[in-house]
Amino acid sequence: MNIILLSGGSGKRLWPLSNEIRSKQFVKFLRNKNGEYESMIQRVYNQIKIVDPLANIVIATSKTQQSVINSQLSDEVCLSIEPCRKDTFPAIVLASAYLVDVLEKSVEEAVVFCPVDPYVDDSFFESIEDLYNHILLCDSNISLIGIEPTYPSEKYGYIIANDAGRISRVLEFKEKPTYDKAVEYVNLGALWNGGVFGFKLKYILKKAKDILGINKYQDLLNNYENLSKISFDYAVVEKEKNIDVLRYNGLWKDIGTWNSLTEVMSENVFGKGKLDDTCKNVHIINELDIPIVGIGLKNIVISASPDGILVTDKNKSDSLKMYVEKIEQRPMYEERFWGNYKVLDYNINNDNQNSLTKHLVICPGKFISYQKHKHRSELWTIIEGTGVVIINGKKKNVSRGDFIHIKPNDLHSIKAISELHIIEVQIGDELVEEDIERFEWNWD
Repeated sequence: MNIILLSGGSGKRLWPLSNEIRSKQFVKFLRNKNGEYESMIQRVYNQIKIVDPLANIVIATSKTQQSVINSQLSDEVCLSIEPCRKDTFPAIVLASAYLVDVLEKSVEEAVVFCPVDPYVDDSFFESIEDLYNHILLCDSNISLIGIEPTYPSEKYGYIIANDAGRISRVLEFKEKPTYDKAVEYVNLGALWNGGVFGFKLKYILKKAKDILGINKYQDLLNNYENLSKISFDYAVVEKEKNIDVLRYNGLWKDIGTWNSLTEVMSENVFGKGKLDDTCKNVHIINELDIPIVGIGLKNIVISASPDGILVTDKNKSDSLKMYVEKIEQRPMYEERFWGNYKVLDYNINNDNQNSLTKHLVICPGKFISYQKHKHRSELWTIIEGTGVVIINGKKKNVSRGDFIHIKPNDLHSIKAISELHIIEVQIGDELVEEDIERFEWNWD
């Protein structure tokens, strides 16, 4: 089975735990079968592999998410990376061309696209496998999965099917309705649109040639900045008449808001926190090292991270995005392929000698890339663990208490032997992640 997971999002709906780099699908607050915390992307990826161990999974994403995906899944996972953010049609075409031109799949094979963050049981991916096999044999151009509604909802689009069979012809789509219209649609047997769709690869590549003028992977990469911003729905779905839908009636939740997310959390307090016995339907999600205490609260979410603190009535959490969009702040937490960092302090001075202080955690055996900076120096203090640092080709063992001064244009890297904790102070006129020039270095 060829399945492409669509991993996007701006990280606003689950602020402050999510940000521009760490979108909601990367936040670890779901329990797996072993009782360990995992993220939505880890849960979905593992579920697919349980249903189909040989599935070809490609994650369509942006450059900013590459590092965290490698960290949470593996360095070997297949990624279709957008050079810049466009709308859904170019991203879907690029990922489809990746299957054909890079993974060498036949254009006669099918592909199914799925959001990276549905909360479902394994039967959902069994239905996706059924959809995949159906696409190979059917004469429909696009096939969808429709979710049997459990209640009238204004949050989802609706699919009007021709009949009540497991696989039916699609008559029309309805946008997110008012509550009264949602009741009407549910009574008519309409299905929620869960964002899962598939087709044969030759179908989408022909559409790409017709609409974009190109359909080869390398051509798409080279010309991506110049491609029109156009959604898949507008470019293809709204114009396609030959569509069918497969019904799914198992567990399916969209956990894109704090209200829906807390419904599936296994405990009421995540991190340091206490709730008194009079609290009802209250959740604390705390990534800070200081405790949060709730007393006499009802229907509340309290969430704290290096990016900020949120206190919201659960029923009002849907409106969070409009407020977060007004906050201008660099991400204060980021997960990388080597570990993670938290911003501890950020000062901007008039003399262009700005400072940025981070707490870096580098996992055993991992290392940051061999790199240099033009606009800043870095001061590293090792506060825990052991490792090996290299500066301009010279290696040195380091441990707790050691201090390293990295000047502008010094080539440098560090590898953890045991888990390394480093306080990094950056000083310079431009303290941005883009001020990195990477070079090859073989630690082996």
